[in-house]
Amino acid sequence: MAIPKLDTFQVIGDPSRRKMLILLSADSLTINSLADHFDMSRPAVSKHIKILQTAGFISIQDMGRERYCTLKKDGFEELQAWLSYFDQFWTSKLKALETLLNNKLPN
Repeated sequence: MAIPKLDTFQVIGDPSRRKMLILLSADSLTINSLADHFDMSRPAVSKHIKILQTAGFISIQDMGRERYCTLKKDGFEELQAWLSYFDQFWTSKLKALETLLNNKLPN
């Protein structure tokens, strides 16, 4: 069964996937060691991992008999671009407010 490519916010919207990303921020982990942190079946963990991989948040490398998951920058770039838009939005609004207050307040 093919895993559909989800929107970035759908990917990070799941608490289990967010926890996986946090765990992987400390170090690369095998799929089995990642699965040990969750109270769900191995196939369910594998499905979450595949979603993260498809969305560009992680890569999977085969090393011998183990498969290692590592954080990848691609998925985070889309998220960062979206957040940056609103950072700029609020920065401009706050600067306009500051200008307005500076012009209205007596010296």
